[in-house]
Amino acid sequence: MPHHLSCRVYYEDTDVGGVVYYANYFKFAERARTEGLRAAGIMQSLLLAEHGLAFAVRQVEAEFIKPARLDDLLTIATDLRDIGKASVTMHQTIARGAELLVQFNVRLAAVNAKFRPVRIPVFVRAALQAAFP
Repeated sequence: MPHHLSCRVYYEDTDVGGVVYYANYFKFAERARTEGLRAAGIMQSLLLAEHGLAFAVRQVEAEFIKPARLDDLLTIATDLRDIGKASVTMHQTIARGAELLVQFNVRLAAVNAKFRPVRIPVFVRAALQAAFP
């Protein structure tokens, strides 16, 4: 089941025409991934402080279908697609009601403080699998 996050489009998110600037969709998706991890019991600040582990975006594929506009209420859905030894792949959609606006395929790399790849700990893997069955 995907994790859902609601997000309102504010003036700061838009260009002069009231349309969401494309780079801001990446910010919305990042917030939704963070909240999805939090819902799974994974606080990224503690993961880094206590285990020396962080998730860094390794690859993103984005498809922009329709624009969001000022004051729209968006829903960002985050779904786990795969967990590798040192990476996580997620699919995310941004919608306005039933209308699909943007979709992302995101691969996150598990890295240490020196940004070297590391194995995803068993407890993180289990938490993700439980939260995104």
